[in-house]
Amino acid sequence: MLRLIVLAAVFSLSIASPAVTRTRQDIEAFKQFLDGIRKGNDNIVQFQVKRTSHPFTNVEELSGKYQGDIVLDEEDYEMMLQEYAIGRNAYSTSTITTWPYNTVIFEFGDGEFNDAQKAAIWDAARDIEAHTCVKFRYRTASDPIYVKLTGVADGCYANVGYRESRGAHTMNLARTSVGSGCFRHATIVHEFMHILGFVHMQSTYNRDNFVRINGHNVVPGSEHNFDIYKESRVDNLGVDYDYVSCLHYGPYAFTANGRPTIEALQRYTGEMGQRVYVTDKDWLRINRYYNCPGAWN
Repeated sequence: MLRLIVLAAVFSLSIASPAVTRTRQDIEAFKQFLDGIRKGNDNIVQFQVKRTSHPFTNVEELSGKYQGDIVLDEEDYEMMLQEYAIGRNAYSTSTITTWPYNTVIFEFGDGEFNDAQKAAIWDAARDIEAHTCVKFRYRTASDPIYVKLTGVADGCYANVGYRESRGAHTMNLARTSVGSGCFRHATIVHEFMHILGFVHMQSTYNRDNFVRINGHNVVPGSEHNFDIYKESRVDNLGVDYDYVSCLHYGPYAFTANGRPTIEALQRYTGEMGQRVYVTDKDWLRINRYYNCPGAWN
């Protein structure tokens, strides 16, 4: 029923301003795409099968969420559908903000992680603290808004940014041995960066100056995962494009045939899609987004 209400509200834009510019068929197809990625993987086995069949793909690209690992809540869903209807391929961040007092509050779900996994998550948090002015602390009973860390075996994924209405924000790291899968250091930082408010590097408005998306190699139905954000919706904060950012897809993201879906247009050093380390540009983006001292010098 809620989906019908949302779709009716979108079509009602045709008599309002701004006007709907997509066809009813296109909007319905996009709605079906959003419905599918909100479900993510239908079961844990599906995620494991994807890992086996896509050995060169980053694990966080296999969770079946938006762009692989972005969790959409109801407000995201409605805003994205409305923006698409008026001609924007954009994930709206208009109600997303930085975490108050530059502090992320989180807790581990009961029985979700062993001591080594908890230590790896804290290591990622402490690494962010060491390079930025962002802080992390564990939730107390008086904190209604926080990040709930879980270890469901269906992938690595998270909400984007702070939204008061969410209450418990989602971040999941499928349990595995530390150093592999969702527990690679830069993968944990990758998901924490989503929590801090960042989207994927190759989604930025000027990405077509730096990479070519080989759409003929993309799994049919996954094309919207390569939509780009308009400049009014995303700010590069004066930081150059970063092919080796821990927020960049790998070259085989959503490949249908084992061939590259992302092709670099300029020379660069390193490995696109690497999840071994966090780059200086990654740190600079966090510092500038959170207005850390000296970030704009």
